[in-house]
Amino acid sequence: MPASWRISALADRHRALGSALEDWNGMGTAWTYAATSLQQGHVAIRTRAGLMDVSGLKKLHLVGPHASAVLDSITTRDVRKITPGRSAYACMLNDSGKFIEDGILYRTGPNAWMVVHGSGAGHETLSSACMGRNVALVFDDDLHDLSLQGPLAVDFLARHVPGLRDLKYFHHLQTTLFGAPVMISRTGYTGERGYEIFCRAADAPMIWDTILEKGVDLGIIPCAFTVLDLLRVESYLLFYPYDNSEMYPFADEPPGDTLWELGLDFTVSPGKTGFRGAPEHFRLRGRERFKIFGLLAPSGLPMDNGAPVFAGDRQVGVVTCAMVSTLTGQSMAIARLAPDCAIPGTALCVQNQAERLPALAHNLPFDDPKKTKRTAIG
Repeated sequence: MPASWRISALADRHRALGSALEDWNGMGTAWTYAATSLQQGHVAIRTRAGLMDVSGLKKLHLVGPHASAVLDSITTRDVRKITPGRSAYACMLNDSGKFIEDGILYRTGPNAWMVVHGSGAGHETLSSACMGRNVALVFDDDLHDLSLQGPLAVDFLARHVPGLRDLKYFHHLQTTLFGAPVMISRTGYTGERGYEIFCRAADAPMIWDTILEKGVDLGIIPCAFTVLDLLRVESYLLFYPYDNSEMYPFADEPPGDTLWELGLDFTVSPGKTGFRGAPEHFRLRGRERFKIFGLLAPSGLPMDNGAPVFAGDRQVGVVTCAMVSTLTGQSMAIARLAPDCAIPGTALCVQNQAERLPALAHNLPFDDPKKTKRTAIG
């Protein structure tokens, strides 16, 4: 593993579960555990609840009179509509109208925000946008992010946090958990009803241990980071750069995908035009070179990540992330497909290393297309 410059307070817990702490986003991250398989984690989160350390996400605090104006200028969301206690999923573009980052914007006060993002250019973009403005930007690696996801997550947390059942999707609250100050957010990256628990590094081991100890009766188990790959395929959750042209470049073109190609154009608030990259974003509508779409292999055999996709003898795409569900037996994948093939039911073939598998183009998401689980009330 490369030398990581960010330290997780839970590193010893992950090592005890058999993780080698591979690097992600500058932090040693539990990609896998020897103690539990990825399939066990997947089943736990889909049927009970699982606990993950996603502290490798970057947490940035933006505070000051110009904080909202800065965010409004570089993200696709109309931040005026995000009131304190609420959050929104947003994207950032470059001047060419191409995707460079996504993340969640948390409004924590009238002039205060927290931006949580992955491994794209979010930190650099925010830093540049803050230059010369009346705003302070603080990178907070003391803040850890524990993600408790699954249908029983609400039952567990409701035992310990009064009013937790009333917390709506993309809302957050400041409270205490097991006596420690935390911010609990009704968000996650699984497609299930779940919660992210933001806490101090000093409290993270205690909160981790206590959830696993007190959650035994509900079947809560620790889940490795790579379990997210199984969940995100089913739930249409993209992971930069693994679904992007940074990983699968076009010949003679610089990396960069449009929101129209990625299916993320919904993150542009209706009527908003004054954000970085907006002119090119709107100009590129209808000029999609590919579309993110689903693949279903009726055989139930696994498709290989990176496998080319064919329509007859013509290569029309590539598999970016694939999985076979332990629960349903279905072989599913996220793929980059030519627009004329991104039509449900289109017959295609996936060229694995060992064999060519028949597959059908399929709408995303595979699981819970109306998002009733993650938005459930009560």
